[in-house]
Amino acid sequence: MRGRSLRETAVRVVLLLLGLCIAHLGVTLFLQSDLGSDPFNVFIQGLYRGLPWYGWEWMTHGRVHLLVSLLIMLVLLVVDRHYVGIGTVLCMALGGPIIDVYTVVLGPVINGSLPLPVRLGLLVAGCVILAFGMTIVIRSEAGTGPNDLVAVVISDKSKKPFGPVRVAVDVCFAAIGFALGGVLGLGTVICAFVVGPAAQIFLPVSRRICDGCIRRFAGVEVLR
Repeated sequence: MRGRSLRETAVRVVLLLLGLCIAHLGVTLFLQSDLGSDPFNVFIQGLYRGLPWYGWEWMTHGRVHLLVSLLIMLVLLVVDRHYVGIGTVLCMALGGPIIDVYTVVLGPVINGSLPLPVRLGLLVAGCVILAFGMTIVIRSEAGTGPNDLVAVVISDKSKKPFGPVRVAVDVCFAAIGFALGGVLGLGTVICAFVVGPAAQIFLPVSRRICDGCIRRFAGVEVLR
């Protein structure tokens, strides 16, 4: 955030929060379809179930998630700290509560009791909404959630398109998690192959949206 005015920083954080709310609406639709976990949570589930947590009996799925997120942040602080911003912390802190609120509101009408074709439609819609929200978070340039940063950093450093890199990262998360004892579902597979390509499509759109908002509300012309 160095070199940015307080007003520009505030606009970027608001954009990040908007993207976070959109992305986690998609995550909630995905989860409420009851067709499997997303690849990163299969990875977390595998670590939680498969590793011997001797002396760490207090460890839970959520705490493993937080621990892995913190480890990713620490690695990025060493590799290239400009990827870690206030948004990285906000994504870690607010993701769960946002999903909880959506679940309370949507849970009574969107759940595993719906017919399979409807749940499949909600699953795909959730993946697309997640991809759009995620790209708003990325283009806000206020920081990105640790698990999403893995694909962002690899894409940037390798100069490869984000979409295929995201698919590869998701497949690796799911495969490692499954090997350690995590549970794969139909939703895991669909998520792995839909979110990355959808995000690739949305990235230029989200850049125009974010740059336009920064120009209008912060009075700053974003140079690329």
